[in-house]
Amino acid sequence: MGRAFEYRRAAKEKRWDKMSKVFPKLGKLITIAAKEGGPDPDLNPKLRQAIQNAKAENMPKDNIDSAIKRAAGKDAETMVEVVYEGKGPHGVLVVVECATDNTTRTVANVKSYFNKAGGSFVPSGSLDFMFSRKAVFEFKVTQELDIEELELELIDAGLEEIDVHEDTAFAYADYTNFGSLHDALEEKKIEIITSKLQRFPNSPVNFTEDQMADIEKFLDKVEDDDDVQAVFTNIE
Repeated sequence: MGRAFEYRRAAKEKRWDKMSKVFPKLGKLITIAAKEGGPDPDLNPKLRQAIQNAKAENMPKDNIDSAIKRAAGKDAETMVEVVYEGKGPHGVLVVVECATDNTTRTVANVKSYFNKAGGSFVPSGSLDFMFSRKAVFEFKVTQELDIEELELELIDAGLEEIDVHEDTAFAYADYTNFGSLHDALEEKKIEIITSKLQRFPNSPVNFTEDQMADIEKFLDKVEDDDDVQAVFTNIE
């Protein structure tokens, strides 16, 4: 049935094309993961995931190593992940995931983007029922790989579906099955390109062209913030 080939993927990739923004964002996630579970990716699945995603964005090895080393530094002690929810221009629903060493700064900045766009924050958890949180794994499709057989083999690991687009596949599961599906794919020697937790709208909404112009301008502002890692909306 498809997931719109990674929700708003094209628009996001266009905005995230600036390496000066992408690498620091990825580095924060690597540092947080290394701080939480240790610097060895073989023993730390969250760090292994963060490194995979960084490599998919062509982040240099030196940058990755530096991010891991920062986990032992003083700045890493206060690095946390936070989520903000709100309504943006024309009532669009927005979930903003951040990684920051200063939540006071981050909440003030993100709230200002909403306010200036005529939107507002909503209490944490208010939008949970409006989105489905999924684990998403991207991997290459080879001639030797039988997708139908793979789907059957991964059901016990929590797999819901696999979407194939040319030579690339996306495997989806409920977010609670992230670890089990990740391990199952690795056991089958499938090289994971990226692995993420994403939020998909349960009731997507269509907006007019004029409304989308306002919304995209607002999203650009939010996603450009150094502390913002990902933004999800209920746009169709």
